[in-house]
Formats: sequence, structure tokens, C-alpha cells
Amino acid sequence: MSFREFIAKAEQHGDLIVIDKPVSVDYELANIANALKHNVVLFTNIIEHPGARVCANPCAERRFFSIDLDVPVDQLLHHLAAALENPVEPAIVQTAPCQEVVVESPKLSELPFLLHLPGDAGYYCASNVVIINDPDLGLNMCYHRILRLDDTHLAARIVERRGTHTAMQKVDGDLPVAICIGVSLATHLAASMGPPPGVNEMAIANALQPTPVVKCLTNDLYVSADAEIVMEGRITHQRSAEGPFMDLTETMDVIRQGPVIEIDLITHRRNPIYHALLPGGLEHKMLMGMPKEPTIFAEVNKVVPCTGAAITPGGTSWLHAVVQIDKQGPDDGRKAIEAAFKGHGSLKHVWVVDTDVDIYDPAQVEWAMATRFQADKDLMIFPDQPGSSLDPSGIHEPGQKSRTAKLGLDCTIPWGADKAKFTRGEYGEINITDYIS
Repeated sequence: MSFREFIAKAEQHGDLIVIDKPVSVDYELANIANALKHNVVLFTNIIEHPGARVCANPCAERRFFSIDLDVPVDQLLHHLAAALENPVEPAIVQTAPCQEVVVESPKLSELPFLLHLPGDAGYYCASNVVIINDPDLGLNMCYHRILRLDDTHLAARIVERRGTHTAMQKVDGDLPVAICIGVSLATHLAASMGPPPGVNEMAIANALQPTPVVKCLTNDLYVSADAEIVMEGRITHQRSAEGPFMDLTETMDVIRQGPVIEIDLITHRRNPIYHALLPGGLEHKMLMGMPKEPTIFAEVNKVVPCTGAAITPGGTSWLHAVVQIDKQGPDDGRKAIEAAFKGHGSLKHVWVVDTDVDIYDPAQVEWAMATRFQADKDLMIFPDQPGSSLDPSGIHEPGQKSRTAKLGLDCTIPWGADKAKFTRGEYGEINITDYIS
């Protein structure tokens, strides 16, 4: 369903809070959205942008994805994994809601970009899905935070040696780009998954939920037909300072020279709803972490039966994971650890547990470690590994891949042991109203 259809459905489920009081995009909106982080919030009275509507936190909880995709929470991982394995090319439409209004002389100052924190370099958008075309690999959909420079220019954080940066190196001039704001939750998930090169992320979104696309008006890119706002433009070879800005780890990212994007045209729905994503917040974490679970799940399944994988919030929803396996042999814990690091290259620490441990409950994971793990037998350390640029404690050299040490903990029942010795006792269930009036 579209972004606005999800908002309506969130209201039906009692998850929407509407703020009608005047709110400023200068810190105030971000502070309110953060205070209401577990709810979808719709702001209808933006001081600097009369008539604009801004929605925050639509992707902040797993249950919101469950509501939108009509899939139980405990089946989301399997639904994502199936879409990743079986993408479906989307239908192409000739007319689309995202092009109901065409703005040929765009003014970026008319969009409600936010000031999030006092340390910000300026007004940012962090919710935008970016679409480019690699000359060799085809369409690529991903995220790049964007800093508003003036009415037609943005500075982008584009990570070196990844999809967009690689495509930029293959063209002599500017690289056409489409920047979408207010897309479906399925599109957000697909943009975050990082499938193998050449796989169309929009086809993954369409496998999750029907997601028709439409051709842009100034280039040959295709965007979600139901997007609220689409900015069409070009990634130039100009550079501008970008940052500081808070990153996933809730630490301030440094100032870098980033590519400048020039916007040629803006299209949008009538009365568009702008999506404001808080850097370092629950939405940021959910969209970074949850879409990596299927790739871990798939890689571990190659070596041992895997029944679950969860990127954990305590690990900034990027650096830590818990993997659940159906242990079949003495080395399965080690195999799962090694495979998990293949499934998510930025992963730093991983816990492997048995099927009786709830991977979404940190207390149960810690219990498994306390009762089933011995450091001299079950700890695996991998020094000097490729790591994440988001890890402040890693080794970061300009122009080189970040390095880190990685750690795996096999918290499964020792092979050949008496399982009864390691089984948690459980009390029976009762209806407490039978005893307390």
C-alpha cells in the first residue's frame, strides 16, 4: 500500500497521533517525534511551511511492517527472505499519483527539511530513497542523506565503493538521479536489503507488495508510482562540505566533501505528505537492521538449518545479531558464526542460540550465554577484518575499507550433552481473572 494508505491504516489500529498545534522544523518537530518514537505521528501545522504535512516514525516498529504487509511479526523475516530470493518485476504505468503536480522551477526551500540537532550542518532529509542507473548493472535503489545547499542543490553522503559511487565512476558527465520521499514501507525495505549486483530492488519491493512504477519526466529512471514527492536531477562532479550529522550509532558523523546534486524538476502528489526520518532513531535503526536479517538467514542456511536471525537495537541495529539454529552437529555453532559474518559484512558481534531461545528477548539471549557458553571453547575471535565505517572504535583510513575485530559466541547446548540439564523450566499458564476480581 502507499505511504498515505499506511498512515490511514495506522490510524485504524490506534497507532497514529495527529499534532495540529503549530510546530517548527527547527528542532521542535524532531524533538516531538522522538518523544513519541513508538507511534506514527502526523504533523498538520508546520510554521515555516503552511499547508504542509509531515509524518514521522512510520517505520519505527516491526508491528508497523506487519500491519502494512499483512504478515505476522514472527513471519516478517521469512517474507523478506522470499522476496529477496524471488523478485518480481513491477508493472509500468503511464500515469501516476506521484506526478499529479509538476514543478518545473523547483525550490527546495519549500520542502520541510528538518534541523534535527544543534550540531547539524543544516537542513537535512534522511528518509529519501535514491534511484540511479548503473551502465552495467541497471537500476540501483538505496539511501543517501541529503543536505539542502540552496533552492536547486543538495550535498549527499555517498559511501565510496558502493552502488551509487561505483556508477558515478562509469559516466563522464552527470549521473541522472531520482530522489523519492514518502514511499511505501515495502519500497523502504527493498532499498535497504542490498541484494546482489544487478538485482532490481524495485522488483523486491514488488514481491513484498504490488509496487507499480512510472518513468521520470526528465530522465529514463523509474520510480514508485505512489511516492509522495520525487525530485529529478543529476549527481554532478562538484563537491561540497557535508556533515556533521548524527549517524546510526547516535554519534555525530564527521565533515566530508560530498557530491553535489542539482535538482531539475519536482513532481508530487496533491497535498503531499513529507516523511521525516530521525537520524539515529528507531526508524533509522529498523530500516538499516531488519532488511539485513534475510541475508544473514540465507547465508547461515547454506551451512546449518537456520530458524531465525535478528539484528539487535543494542548493537545500533547494525553491528550485532542473534542467530537461531536447529543444531545438527558439533560444529554447527561455529559454522553459523562464520556464515553470519558473510551474510552481513558490517556485522561485528554475533550470538548463536538454539530454537528454544527467543532471539528478540535480550534477557533470554543473555540466559543462553550464561548457561550454555564457555569462553575457552565457544568464543571465536577474528582479528583485523573488514568492518563498518559507522563503528567509531574501528580503524578508518581515508580511501581504505574500515577494519575491525569480530567476535562470535556459540551459546548453543554443547553437542552430546544431556539436554534436560540445559532446559529452562516453565510455569503453566492460567487465567488470572479467575483469582483476582
